[in-house]
Amino acid sequence: MAENHPNPGSKVLVAMSGGVDSSAAAAILVEQGYEVVGCFMRLGSPGETIDELMPYDSAGVSCDPTKVKIGHQGCCSVGDAHDARMVAAALGIPLYVCNFKKDFGKIIDYFVDEYANGRTPNPCVRCNDWLKFGKLHEYAEQIGAQYVASGHYARIDRSGDEPRLLRGLDDAKDQSYVLFGASKLRLSEMMLPIGEYATKAEVRAIAEKHDLPVFDKPDSQEICFVPDNDYAGLVERRRPELRVKGEILDESGAVVGEHDGQHKFTIGQRRGVGVALGYPIYVVDKNPEANTITVGTDEALRSSRCIANELNLLIGEQEIRDWKRMLVQHRYNMDPVPAKVRFVEMDAGGASGRSGGVEVEFVEPQRAVTPGQALAMYDADDPSWVLGGAWIVDTSSVL
Repeated sequence: MAENHPNPGSKVLVAMSGGVDSSAAAAILVEQGYEVVGCFMRLGSPGETIDELMPYDSAGVSCDPTKVKIGHQGCCSVGDAHDARMVAAALGIPLYVCNFKKDFGKIIDYFVDEYANGRTPNPCVRCNDWLKFGKLHEYAEQIGAQYVASGHYARIDRSGDEPRLLRGLDDAKDQSYVLFGASKLRLSEMMLPIGEYATKAEVRAIAEKHDLPVFDKPDSQEICFVPDNDYAGLVERRRPELRVKGEILDESGAVVGEHDGQHKFTIGQRRGVGVALGYPIYVVDKNPEANTITVGTDEALRSSRCIANELNLLIGEQEIRDWKRMLVQHRYNMDPVPAKVRFVEMDAGGASGRSGGVEVEFVEPQRAVTPGQALAMYDADDPSWVLGGAWIVDTSSVL
């Protein structure tokens, strides 16, 4: 069992999104005797009119929830701000609103640029890296908070000399994959109260016990800045020059069709490709420079290795100078699989500016390993232990 209760009585800043997970996290910490301060991150999601709908008092606490209408997709909407305030009031804690609109704009730019460059982005991981492990911790320091807590399903083990990031007890809800970018310093400042609970039902029961109005609120599923799920539409509004016809190729390079822009497709996609070849086909490659996509069989989607950069390592670099057995997860909605991993020298690149990377060789070829996606690494002998992660840049090269 991870030890998630350091220094009772300390001040903790809780990232409160208005959902049941972060609300239950705040309730748990209040019950454990921490000095809890809630923080709602104002991101500037579509349709947000907080200035008109929810004016704030001098302390930064929203003060007129009666004007807010509930109903949204994604997270961090006006309705979520209302819910966060009601939860804070029920728990008797202050709730501050941090204006991260400018910083969040960089995440949207990253999202659009990745699609434009033929990659498939993961904005939720970037949001954690830049905002929750960055700006939010900086704000915590300003108000004298020793820790930052969130409602992620993962755990921090503080029983050894250094904190370790672990998977949550509920494998179906585990979110350690999106947290691998936290540095060792940030791990020492993080608290993840709900990762110790085995099921979502237990978390909802905690919220209900504390009479929190969100105890039965549905989980958000969509990316908050794409509330209509039209990713291509968002990209085209930012980069209209991308909407241009291009060729669809088969595995031999023959032209078999036409498309309206490579940004509309992702590796592994089957539906909506726009051509039929008499057998199941998938998008197996993209060339943003030529504006082409290549379709092929499921077998052509399999990769035996990949290269990933922007490495964030939570163990000593010397441990992966030679091949090391690990479990790796290359997509959010998949299980970690056996592989061997070794460190490779790489220049700083990508959005994080971190140098160094890894070469990964899968024990069994993996389906739809996709450039732009995050790669989380777990210990082969202790599968709950997160060893770090990186960002996939290539699925064909051998260094």
